[in-house]
This record gives sequence, C-alpha cells and structure tokens, in this order.
Amino acid sequence: MPTESPRPATDDTDAERPPPLGADAPHATALARAAPGPPPPGPPHADPPEGPCARRPGQAPPAARGYRAVFAVREFRAVFGAHLLSLLGVVITEISLTVLVYDLTGSPLLSALTFALGMLPYLFGGTLLAGVADRYPARRVLVVCDLVCAGFVAVMVLPGTPVLGLLALRCAVAAVAPVFTGTRTAALADILGEGDLYVLGRSLLRIVSQTSLLAGFAVGGVLLAVVPPRGAIAITVVTFLLSAALLRFGTKDRPARLLKKDGGASLLRDSVGGARIVFADRRIRALMLLFWVPAMFVVAPEALMAPYADRIGVGPAALGLMMCAMPVGHIAAELVAGAALSPRSRSRIVLPTAAAGVLPLLVYAVTPGMTLALVALALSGVGAVYVIGLDQWFVDAVPDELRGRAMTLMTAGLMTIQGLGMALAGLAAEFFPVHQVVAGAGLIGTVCSVLLVREVRRTDPGNPGVGADRPLTTG
Repeated sequence: MPTESPRPATDDTDAERPPPLGADAPHATALARAAPGPPPPGPPHADPPEGPCARRPGQAPPAARGYRAVFAVREFRAVFGAHLLSLLGVVITEISLTVLVYDLTGSPLLSALTFALGMLPYLFGGTLLAGVADRYPARRVLVVCDLVCAGFVAVMVLPGTPVLGLLALRCAVAAVAPVFTGTRTAALADILGEGDLYVLGRSLLRIVSQTSLLAGFAVGGVLLAVVPPRGAIAITVVTFLLSAALLRFGTKDRPARLLKKDGGASLLRDSVGGARIVFADRRIRALMLLFWVPAMFVVAPEALMAPYADRIGVGPAALGLMMCAMPVGHIAAELVAGAALSPRSRSRIVLPTAAAGVLPLLVYAVTPGMTLALVALALSGVGAVYVIGLDQWFVDAVPDELRGRAMTLMTAGLMTIQGLGMALAGLAAEFFPVHQVVAGAGLIGTVCSVLLVREVRRTDPGNPGVGADRPLTTG
C-alpha cells in the first residue's frame, strides 16, 4: 500500500509522498529535466568541491551502492533517525490516546473517533498550509513542526485536559503532519539529489512506515502494560523533541524555495495558488492521481478485514495474519526493487504494476479461504511497488519552487483518499456481502488504474506536443 505514515502512511509517506519548485521559469526547468541528452556544461572555471574526499550533495562514496549508498549520506541518516522517532511518537500517541479516551468516557464511538481524527485534518493542513513548505527554509519548518507537535502532545498529558480538548489536540497534530511530510520529502531532493539516491531514500522511509503497521501498535500495547496512557503519551513528547534535535543539528540550513513573504494572506494565496498550478498541469495531475487512485481501492480488504474473517470463520490469530499480508508484500517488493533493479528497470515496471496492482482482489469474488486471501493480499501489496519508480517521475515533473507544496498536497491527498476508500467500503458493505465489496473494489480499481496509466502515457515528455499546458508561473 503506497502510504508513508503509520496509517494508514509516513511519511512517511510517513506518508509518509513530492519535489520542490524553485526556478524563475518552472516550465523551462521541468522541460530541461525531462529533455534527453547530456546536461549542459558547467562554467569553464567552476570551483571543484572542497577537500580531497568532497562529494556533491546526494553523492555517496564510490564503493557504496543501493541502499548502502543512501545511508552513506550523513544528512540522510539524520532524517532517517528523525523519521523513526516521529513515527514512534505518532503510533504511541494514537494507541495511548484511544485507550485514554475510552477510560475517560467508556464510549467506543469516541475511542474510535480518535483514530479517524488522525486522518481527517490532512486535507486542511495539506491545502491551506502547503505554502509553508516552500516559503520557509526546510530545516526550520521541520524543526518547528516537531516542536509544535511536542507542545500539543505535552498538553494532552496534563490531567486537567478534557476529552474534547484531547480530540482537538489530536486534530492539530494531524493538521501539522502533511506539512512536515511534504517538506521532508522535498528536502530529500536537496539532500540526495533528484536521481536514484532520492528514489531509494524515499523507498527506505516508506519501508519504515509499512513496518510500523506490523510492529508499531504491538510496541504501544506492551508500553501500555507498563505505564498508564498519559505516561505513554508523555514519552512521545521526548520522541518529537529528539526528532527536532536530529533535524536541527544533523541537516544543513538551506534557503527557502519561494522568497515572497508578505504575511498570512500571502501564505494562504501561495498554498491555494500552488494547488491550482499543480492540478492545472496535465502531467503532474496524472502522476498525482496515480499515487492516489490505486491506494483508494487497495484499502478495501483492510477496512473490511474483521467482518470478512468472521464470514469465513477464522479467529483473531488468522485475522492478524491477514492484516500483515499486504504490508509484508509491499515491504518485500520494495526491498527487491530498490536493491536488485536498476533505475531504468524500476521505471519500466511503473505502469504495468500500477495497472494490475489491485487485480488480485478479484479473487474475493469466490469467497476465498484464509490461504488464498493471504496470497491475494500479499500480491496486492507487491503491486504497490510501482511507487518506487513513480517517485522519480514526479520529482522530474515538478518545478523546484513548487516542490514543497506539491509534496504536501500529494501526502495529504493520499491520506484523505485512503480514508475515503475505507469509508466507502464500509458503506457498501452495509448493502452487499463483504466479499463482493472487496471484489468490486478490485474490479473498479483496476479499470480506473488502467485509464490513469493511459493518461500518464499520453503525458510522457517524449510524446509530441506534451508540455503545452505546463504552468508558466507559480503565481
């Protein structure tokens, strides 16, 4: 499942999902990236990197390859460590806050609402606050986001905080999340460059986010067996502060991509205007939808896993195995694609795997038993491997000065569309058998994915006439 945050996704991504914009002529910049042929020569007397072992940003030592090359970049190690800490904080907060709200109210509805509130504000933060990612230096945005989240969580710990206050603070943390994830994703292109290291770095963050689906809530459950819910939440304050420290002292201070800073109204205009530009560009719009649409349908079996397990008569242990199948398939496929495939091969698998990613869900039409369901779920997880190549296409398509906003929008949209997909699957299951709903999601999702793949092909920069609708200004 192409998510980044504990998710659903995170961020990776954690949501954890796009590249920065920064030149005066984004149209020319984007076309230059897409154009074939060698890069333009540098100035005749350009200064070489300083030091005998100096490397350009994003370059690893010559001996390092694959994922090892990504970890060889010092700044990425700081970002990776901060991602682990932030993810740990989010997961522990989610489970601890759910338990705390239930202890205070005895209401299953309010307890479940704490999970829903972790997704709903993504749309708000990802649209109205997206401009922050480009208007301010990335390191400052990331550190401030972590500190703000630490402050919100610290208030949750106070014994006098009412239930409505806890829910409001949960919303506030979720509204900050897409800004943090989008800014971090854009900053990766500065740290690792816009080539293969960037793709592998995004892959690593996504793998960590998927792994959190398998282990994160178990860790939170063990922690709650030792400390009360407020004590567990207090631990997450420390994780956010440590993440902020890693980013502050482990990454370089780079200038903002967008230099206009004319107040709050301008920030809102930049955010909304950036979204308008992103969606007005046919190529970027098609790639963005290719991230979103398959993810909307692939969550259907997860949303209906409990009622389906009840239908086929399996117990909690089997339910747990089925919940793990899709993340395991995604993690395994992403590791193989990142370590064993060349950039060109990863690019070649994007469209076929995107088109067929949810096709295995059609097996639910025959009400499969646990074994066949596990295979179908794992194969659907494998199908999400297309995002590792799609990352490169997206960073190539988005101009530098728009990258932060585009990445934030992509992350927010991904989380929102998954929440919508779960809600629609649940609604459909009120009227149709669960297995038919999942099979229907596989069928409709495949049709939509194939149509999107055709649109992405049409917008390929190698096709004649492509680029005529590229944005000429970031407004």
